[in-house]
Amino acid sequence: MKAEYDFSEARPNPYLAKLRKPVTIRLDVQSVAYFRQLAIETGIPYQSLINLFLADCVAKRRRPDLGWS
Repeated sequence: MKAEYDFSEARPNPYLAKLRKPVTIRLDVQSVAYFRQLAIETGIPYQSLINLFLADCVAKRRRPDLGWS
């Protein structure tokens, strides 16, 4: 190994923004079934569809309706 490395022309990791964090969440059976059916129709994995939906909510700053009756 070199005693010293030159990082003056280094660039940031282009994949850093696309990293995903594995999490464990509990979803109701109907929600999972909905996204699994949608996955069959679209050919996109259901976990990716859930992520796309949540990312869209973030982008549009949507908030859940917490006015349960």
